[in-house]
Amino acid sequence: MKVFISMALLLATFTVAAQSKSDRKELDKLEALMEGYYSSEAQSKVDSANYFNISLRMVPIWKDRGHFLYVEQALASKPDKPYRVRIYKLSKRDGKFVSEIHTLKNEKDWIGKWKTPAAFDTLPFSEIELKPGCEVILEKKSETEYSGKTGIGTCPSELRGASYATSIVTITPGKILSWDQGFDKEGKQVWGAEKGGYVFIKK
Repeated sequence: MKVFISMALLLATFTVAAQSKSDRKELDKLEALMEGYYSSEAQSKVDSANYFNISLRMVPIWKDRGHFLYVEQALASKPDKPYRVRIYKLSKRDGKFVSEIHTLKNEKDWIGKWKTPAAFDTLPFSEIELKPGCEVILEKKSETEYSGKTGIGTCPSELRGASYATSIVTITPGKILSWDQGFDKEGKQVWGAEKGGYVFIKK
């Protein structure tokens, strides 16, 4: 286990060192756009039949290992019981930005730790797991806008009878549009918003 952790840390250090200065600056900017506390309250008030009031928190962690964000998503009425707990890893690949999605093996131990990001310094890479095929590939549309999506059929999902999930994301200053959907093997949508993505406004 110690060898595995050491190798993981070594790989992360090498990855950070291999990034060009311009890439690091661009990733710093993207991370700064994404981090913060967001809410879909305004959208839910306009269309409560199709959208819930959801809180979204994204906090930078592991500053010395690259660009990572701890993420919690929860119904506003149940902030202490998030239905999604993730770690996003941001990188740049072939001129595009990549947001890799990781789950935490013992996620209940980390719920609410966005209040104290330094707590994640004790979390080893061996305690998170990559969700292959679920990464969001983002393109820089302007100095203040990034948008992208997952591949079609690349991100496995078993939620509510789904076969795969997709995500479409647009990031701009103070706002994130996120449309997550699940589809069965015939391509029929079985979960997620139907009219369009959730609009999260930064608080």
